[in-house]
This record gives sequence, structure tokens and C-alpha cells, in this order.
Amino acid sequence: MLAHVYKSLKKADTYVYLAERDGFDCLPPPLRAQLGTLQFVLEVALTPDRRLARENPEVVRNNLAARGFHVQLPPTLHDPLQDDWGTDA
Repeated sequence: MLAHVYKSLKKADTYVYLAERDGFDCLPPPLRAQLGTLQFVLEVALTPDRRLARENPEVVRNNLAARGFHVQLPPTLHDPLQDDWGTDA
């Protein structure tokens, strides 16, 4: 299965995988508005042995087959103030 990957120019570190190149019609209008302009990044074959840096390729393939798209959101930032600092304060 081929995936066409686009990055959002409005939302940092947000990517959209599409089953069809430039097939933006499958994106719900509210999501499309939030993402803003999408710039093509790459085309990738999602084979069963393919690994992706931040996403589970099986989940991506399932979403592409069912919806025609998959959205990769940025990783959540770690807040160091929430760590246990070993004090009783």
C-alpha cells in the first residue's frame, strides 16, 4: 500500500497520510481547516515489514483503508515541572 505524506504548514510536526495523492476530499472540513495548507513530503510503501519513526504502520494502513487518511500529531512535550523531584513540597 502506498501512502502520500503531507505536512501541515499551519500545525508544527503534524502530518497527513493519504491513500490517494492530493486526495484531500476525504478529509473532514473541520480537520482540513485546522491543518491549513498541506505540502507534499514523500511517498512511502507501507509494507508489513515497514517501520515508521512515530507511528504504528499497521494503524496507518488500517486508517488509510477505512478512511483514506491518517493524521500524525506532534509528540506531547514532557513538562519537567510534573516530575517527582524527591521532595515533600
